[in-house]
Amino acid sequence: MPIDLTEALASLRLGRQSARALLSDNLAHADRPACAHAFLRRFDDAARATAEASDAAAARGEARLALGGLAISVKDLFDVAGQPTTAASAAMDDAPLAVRDAPAVARLRAAGAALMAHTNLSEFAFSGVGINPHHGTPRNPVTRAIDGLERIPGGSTSGGAVSVSAGAAWAALGSDTGGSLRIPAALQGLVGFKSTARLVPLEGCVPLAPSLDTAGAITRSVRDAALLHAVLSGAPAKLDERPLSAWRLAITPTFMQDELEPAVAVLFERALATLRAAGARIEERTLPALPRVAELQTQGGITASEAWAWHHARLAERGDRYDPRVAVRIRRGEAILPEAYQALLDARRRWIVDMTAAMSGIDAFLSPTVPLQAPEIAPLLSSDDLFLATNTRLLRNTAVVNLLDGCAISIPCEHPGELPVGLMLWAPAMHDRAVLGAASRVESALQAARRGTRAPAAAAGDR
Repeated sequence: MPIDLTEALASLRLGRQSARALLSDNLAHADRPACAHAFLRRFDDAARATAEASDAAAARGEARLALGGLAISVKDLFDVAGQPTTAASAAMDDAPLAVRDAPAVARLRAAGAALMAHTNLSEFAFSGVGINPHHGTPRNPVTRAIDGLERIPGGSTSGGAVSVSAGAAWAALGSDTGGSLRIPAALQGLVGFKSTARLVPLEGCVPLAPSLDTAGAITRSVRDAALLHAVLSGAPAKLDERPLSAWRLAITPTFMQDELEPAVAVLFERALATLRAAGARIEERTLPALPRVAELQTQGGITASEAWAWHHARLAERGDRYDPRVAVRIRRGEAILPEAYQALLDARRRWIVDMTAAMSGIDAFLSPTVPLQAPEIAPLLSSDDLFLATNTRLLRNTAVVNLLDGCAISIPCEHPGELPVGLMLWAPAMHDRAVLGAASRVESALQAARRGTRAPAAAAGDR
């Protein structure tokens, strides 16, 4: 595994590195072509001041804060004091400077994060593809290193994921309404954790659909995901380290595995075989309520209705400054009458009850994070129909979890030289600790398979 935030923090504690030196390396990576279009505004001077303050505290014998003065990027949906928040939209380019940090940002800052930039995204976070016509589209640096093609980064937290995969940041603060953390993480070989939404405050964040929006992080490892979740939510950071065989895992044969690209199906089945060989108990369980998710997604459903409520006045004044592909999907909400919207919310509540009951006794379900590998950008730029179809496919599996009000994590399951796709572990609301704990053991087993070694056993006291 490449060095992650946890390992970098350990290096700081042992005095082998300084926060300033690590930050300088991050900022050098941010200047490289791999990060083109990833950032909307950089905070280099403020980040250096934070890193230097961390080093000075350590020199005085004080303990470093949890994030140690290391680089974290922030999606341009979250208020950063003294900076505008524009949601990567030309319709917001005259936004005032934020008076205070969004609570999620404030928690990162209080934990010692060197906030290094506002990152690019799909305009107003309304796409799983990651294309932005206003500020340019970040290219996927991981897939480009494999096959040289210009592929999508995934969205909507496109720039945030690129900042991590290209070495400019150790983690990225982002949002997830239907998969916007997990999709770019999956397509770039990273870890994306969507917590139970209520655990992290969303004040000071430009909303897409408040009923579904979640704040969280993209990281390089599951242990980093647990650390960032602890900072953002106040949850304990220690992972449950029971052995893989102690976790009850399941797959569901319908919907989540439908119409997978052949390469995705192969990687998913190989991951399951690897986990079973490592001792995992994986049962097959039918979720009869799962296909009903389609009725909640009709014509954008809840997302379009809630987006329209926030955007309709701005669209009337500045509709010509929106990405047309975003505007057309927001405008679908205009046709959803209040009684129809309420019916959708009522149907969602019933669906959550049914789904939660059917998932009882399982620590986490396993599925492909996305049903396809990262497609090339050029065809999507030239065809609205292909773009919309691709966006719908990318969001299909991940959006289930948001509608469930659940929690989920995407972890890499590919081997070196293979295009990333991601393995998703997911569960109902407030099962965050179980999902993170199970994911840690799954991650270890998959990494061991990539190395051709056995996964490390849990300590005797954990059995």
